Amino acid sequence: MLFGTSTLDMALPAVKTLPGSADFFKTVLPYLPQLYALPGQVFARIDDFGALQELYLSTNPLMTSLGFALALVPVVLVLSEANRNYSQIDRLWSILPMLYNSHYTFWAHMNGLPTQRLDHIMSVSVLWSVRLTFNYWRKGGYAIGSEDYRWVVVKDYLGSFWMFIFNVVFISLAQSFLLFAITTPTYILLLSARLAGNDLTTYDNLFPKLIFAFVLIEFFADHQQWAFHQAKSLYQKTAKIPNPKYTFTRAQLDRGFNTSGLWSYSRHPNFAAEQGVWVALYQWCCCESWTYMNWTFVGAFSYLILFQASTWFTELISARKYPEYKEYQKRVGKFLPKMTTQGMDGNVIEEKMEPRKPESKEAAKTKGTNKGKAATKRR
Repeated sequence: MLFGTSTLDMALPAVKTLPGSADFFKTVLPYLPQLYALPGQVFARIDDFGALQELYLSTNPLMTSLGFALALVPVVLVLSEANRNYSQIDRLWSILPMLYNSHYTFWAHMNGLPTQRLDHIMSVSVLWSVRLTFNYWRKGGYAIGSEDYRWVVVKDYLGSFWMFIFNVVFISLAQSFLLFAITTPTYILLLSARLAGNDLTTYDNLFPKLIFAFVLIEFFADHQQWAFHQAKSLYQKTAKIPNPKYTFTRAQLDRGFNTSGLWSYSRHPNFAAEQGVWVALYQWCCCESWTYMNWTFVGAFSYLILFQASTWFTELISARKYPEYKEYQKRVGKFLPKMTTQGMDGNVIEEKMEPRKPESKEAAKTKGTNKGKAATKRR
């Protein structure tokens, strides 16, 4: 169903240049009043689907996404506190960004805007979501009572009161906002597509392929990690190497953490590729809006900070649990391979050189005498 230009004019800024599509003061700030009024307008139309649809199409799509993200905050907060389980937002992590990107695409379709670029974004977003959701599911993430092991450590450290504050500020609010923020480049791509039309640019062909490549890396990294832990579980139960289904050695399984495949080049290849997905989306919007940097960097940059912090915390736990993990940290890069990357499973044995002891006077005298004799013989 297509609505008139007057409805569209209420929802989108009248930008005339590509850099203008990334101007925060023209494309975001004027629409904040729509966000403030949105809850009341939704409740006033709650029993009228047609009116809700008209409201949806006449509201700036960025404000709709932000409003939805903020509405989720009290929901996940109440659920997490009621169940004393702080993985509520984790269960939505693989779904929300895909929903936000799909929302921009459907909104553009319903308003008759050019959508080829947005269709590409939605396609790679769905692939990203399916991969991450499947991996989270097979690890038991959606099982009743399951919780990220790191939250247990945080709870024990902070105590009940400060854990509640941390839940309000970071787990429920900041993370919900972050999952919205990493998709904000799609809003700029929507605005720039309105100016450029349905003709795909070089960037429109490049960045979807790049994002797809990152998703593939995540897929293979996930599979390698899953296979290792399945083999490790069987090995711990039977004390036998589970061959020929798995190709891990006894030394690898005894080590306790995966150091093979992609994990021999990066300690967190899946994390590296995950960050690459959202940095690529941000760079895509920069290229299409002819800007070196724009306000949507907040999402991508915050995502990088989050992964730096969470990876540090994850490795802190791993180093305490596995004796060889610190050696692994020395040999293999955290996200990107080191120039001197040396896997844990090679044949190279590192020798620690002991400091040379000074020679005694008698040893030096004897050595000098022997040298003299040798010189005499050569003559």
